[in-house]
Amino acid sequence: MLRLENVHSYYGGIEALHGVSLYVNSGEIVAMIGANGAGKSTTLMTICGEPRARSGRILFDGVDITLEPTFQIIRNGLSHAPEGRRIFSRMTVLENLQMGAVTSDPSHFQDDLNSVLNLFPILDERQQQRGGTLSGGEQQMLAIARALMSSPKLLILDEPSLGLAPKLVQQIRDIICNINEQGTSVLLVEQNATMALSIADRGYVIENGRIVREGTSRDLLA
Repeated sequence: MLRLENVHSYYGGIEALHGVSLYVNSGEIVAMIGANGAGKSTTLMTICGEPRARSGRILFDGVDITLEPTFQIIRNGLSHAPEGRRIFSRMTVLENLQMGAVTSDPSHFQDDLNSVLNLFPILDERQQQRGGTLSGGEQQMLAIARALMSSPKLLILDEPSLGLAPKLVQQIRDIICNINEQGTSVLLVEQNATMALSIADRGYVIENGRIVREGTSRDLLA
């Protein structure tokens, strides 16, 4: 479903990714783990078109998206819940979810909304509450829910457990599994290697902008 082939990307004159290659098959959960600053978030942002890959190729569902604008990449069926949640804090929960659906067919909105609220019942209770007044765990759920409102084929999650208490980490873990069981492929970036690899089919270890190890989750955990 997703393939990166020898991707290099830069921030100005500084090379951030040095020939990253990875793939995600349909139906998989694939983890990318590594220390802070290793290049995990840069890889995800490069997939989404900012920064643009300067060389190499990015293929999504058989289509070369390397040079496509971000809005078109999202319309192709890829969605990204970024690190730090980045919800619209002054908007209500419902308005945040409407923003997530902006690239989707409006006729599907109510069905998509019902599906997301079934997955996150706490958000159903808080539809008219401003996003900035939610707890950290609820904001993370809102960020994931907003990403799901475009009905993606592939959901990219950047550090969904960051800053959450262990009980909430377990809850987010279960939600990711549920999303995957409903047919959405997942590329999961985490510093919490144990959590990520406990639910992933395969994983990659990134270090200084390079993939240094890959394998099954069982092998990487060992």
